[in-house]
Amino acid sequence: MTQSPPKLTNSLPISPNFSLSAAHRRVAIAVDLSDESAFAVKWAVQNYLRPGDAVILLHVQPTSVLYGADWGISTSSAHKIEQDYENFTNNKATQLALPLVEANVPFKIHIVKDRDMKERLCLEVERLRLSAMIMGSRGFGANNNRGIVSKGKLGSVSDYCVKNCICPVVVVRHPQEVEKKAAAAVVEAELPSVPEEDHGADDELKDD
Repeated sequence: MTQSPPKLTNSLPISPNFSLSAAHRRVAIAVDLSDESAFAVKWAVQNYLRPGDAVILLHVQPTSVLYGADWGISTSSAHKIEQDYENFTNNKATQLALPLVEANVPFKIHIVKDRDMKERLCLEVERLRLSAMIMGSRGFGANNNRGIVSKGKLGSVSDYCVKNCICPVVVVRHPQEVEKKAAAAVVEAELPSVPEEDHGADDELKDD
């Protein structure tokens, strides 16, 4: 991995009782502003976090390189798009933190810019010496809904982090994803099996 320094966005609010040094566990929740990420935050509050933990909402925002001349966008227009998206990101991240606020869990919103979401997540986990990372199984790449391209394809980010992060990675499945898989399994089970063709008669005719 290339150990390039992270590019931080504008500072965001930190809960008053947040302290990494005093935390029993340093838990990251990787968010990409999707419904899957919002569910991962709620799941962590209800099922994983315990008193003494400190949480970092970790988001990787694509760098301005991704708005380059290849897309036929002027520098001024690209800067405006990036600024608008940065404002959107900050507001959305603050909304994602509401379950942490309601549960009185110490947290910090940590947003960095990088060209590769998967690699940067793992680098930040190592740099911040985190104990664990929680993330949705799919949804990474929600940036694409706003015309922004990233290397993180659906599902590939969580797979990469499970294999490459130095800390345990908890992958949370969104209920809709579980329901879809269950429905697909039911349909598959209901499909009648197709019997293999009996070629014996044909073989006898050929022998005659």
